[in-house]
Amino acid sequence: MIQIVETELPISEVTRAASAELGDGAGAVVTFVGTVRNLSLGHRIQYLEYSAYEPMAKAEMQRIVGEVHRRWALPCAMAHRLGRLQVGEASIVVAVASAHRKEAFEACHWAVDEVKSRVPIWKKEVAVDGFWWVEDPLGGAPGTADDA
Repeated sequence: MIQIVETELPISEVTRAASAELGDGAGAVVTFVGTVRNLSLGHRIQYLEYSAYEPMAKAEMQRIVGEVHRRWALPCAMAHRLGRLQVGEASIVVAVASAHRKEAFEACHWAVDEVKSRVPIWKKEVAVDGFWWVEDPLGGAPGTADDA
């Protein structure tokens, strides 16, 4: 299961999708939920804005799920949210099921890192004193709040 949504993330649905393949054989389901925090780079965050090139993002997420299956022989499901997110809201969920916890933790950790490094989803952090794109190759120099 791969989803990109602009509404609240279906965390339970993603977790169920990962564990469904193993059924009663799933002794562990590791679910990572990334949430918007209130501080970044020493600035108080007001909200985040996520945008994506959706066709490529979905394709890359599907490749990551496939790689989890090939490397660990484990089912994986994930969803990412786009749009404006407030502090405390979930932006990403990745779930991996396994007979044992160690493999599920390893595969989930790897999958989250791969999503962050490979999937064309961009994050704009808007703070009380400016904003910046997290992936900014120039170092994320804050703009003014009026530019947001």
